[in-house]
Amino acid sequence: MSQSIGVEYVEARYAIILAAGKGTRMKSKLYKVLHPVCGKPMVEHIMNRVTETEPAQIVTIVGHGAEMVKEQLGERTEYALQAEQLGTGHAVVQAEAFLKGKKGTTLVISGDTPLLTTETLNNLFDYHQGKNASVTILTAHAEDPTGYGRIIRDHVGIVEKIVEQKDASTEEALVKEINTGTYCFDNELLFDALSKLDTDNAQGEYYLTDIIEILKEDGKIIAAYQTEDFNESLGVNDRLALAEANRLMRARINQAHMRNGVTLIDPAATYIDEGVVIGSDTLIEAGVVIKGQTTIGEDCVITASSQIIDSQIGNNVTIKASVVEESIVHAKADVGPNAHLRPKAEIMEAAHVGNFVEVKNATIGEGTKVGHLTYVGDATLGKNINVGCGVVFVNYDGKNKFKTTVGDNSFIGSGSNLVAPLTIAEETMIAAGSTITQDIPKHSMAIARARQENKADYAKKLPYLNEK
Repeated sequence: MSQSIGVEYVEARYAIILAAGKGTRMKSKLYKVLHPVCGKPMVEHIMNRVTETEPAQIVTIVGHGAEMVKEQLGERTEYALQAEQLGTGHAVVQAEAFLKGKKGTTLVISGDTPLLTTETLNNLFDYHQGKNASVTILTAHAEDPTGYGRIIRDHVGIVEKIVEQKDASTEEALVKEINTGTYCFDNELLFDALSKLDTDNAQGEYYLTDIIEILKEDGKIIAAYQTEDFNESLGVNDRLALAEANRLMRARINQAHMRNGVTLIDPAATYIDEGVVIGSDTLIEAGVVIKGQTTIGEDCVITASSQIIDSQIGNNVTIKASVVEESIVHAKADVGPNAHLRPKAEIMEAAHVGNFVEVKNATIGEGTKVGHLTYVGDATLGKNINVGCGVVFVNYDGKNKFKTTVGDNSFIGSGSNLVAPLTIAEETMIAAGSTITQDIPKHSMAIARARQENKADYAKKLPYLNEK
């Protein structure tokens, strides 16, 4: 409820998120508000921004895809079901059981406007309270207002009404101040006015915007707060708008990283999800994709065409044109080019994973070198090991996975196959071309390959030689 802080009176805040629409123009099996923008569903962006305004209660209106939306948002909100899609006004009515009769200010916001910022929402709340308004509309200036509801003001600039595109007269359609679909309402007046809505419009729906005229006729104060950035108003209704939302948010994310000391060689061709953390003096080349819950340290180099997903990268790491998934790379290590770290790979300090090396559910120890054309799966490698070219850790028998352990300071010759389960002690050597099936004790050299036999003059009998 309302509270006092010093002499300033602060009203309780509430929020209603509209997330019931299927989004037929998306032409997708995935419900509209769950389409991702920079790594997170649109409704997740909205939930995060709304939560940051510190409302006392959030109610999300769900309909199509209700269970999927609930799974995404969890217990951060309460839910109300809009079984029939009868308009935005009808959607807000569904929150009546949770909010009717409470004193305070209610934010009504759409789940498909992912570019709105916490700063803008807080400014809207503050402006609404400062004007002592019954409703404050978040507006924006649009050079091309096609498709948006228009803000109609009288001769002294007072808001009279909002006119939807399909209901606008020729003169009204020329207005460039548009409705973003986000509002602050006096909560008690909101639910009183909702009972007076009708469907006398081109769509035959209950428009939330009609409440403006209802409140005005009752002599209430109607206010409008215009955001400085039109891009924040973007509502996503089709794939074109989804691509634009991704572009705009990506630019916002990249600018923030650059301001924090990260070098992006080509920001327009660098794809970083919201929530990724990158340290200063890290350099990222064009074509890099960084997704999910990823942290990258300071002074790293990530070269072109690398992809990093849900991973932790330490300081002074170099990753060259490689894929890193759900893995940990410690300081001063280097990966690639064209390496693949699959889930649960851990590359210790100053280790080297070279070109065309694949690592899965394995630890590569400090200072160990796995140079090229090697598969390391379900294994633990100690410190300062040299793994030659073309080594395969044979971990799978078609049904079960088995583990290999290699001790410190060992040498594994090129073309060797290590058939797990296997324990190779420290300071051992495996001869090139060996297939190892037994444990190797400390200080031993293992060789397991067929004896070579040379047959004199046999090659003369081969057809391809005789044809020459």
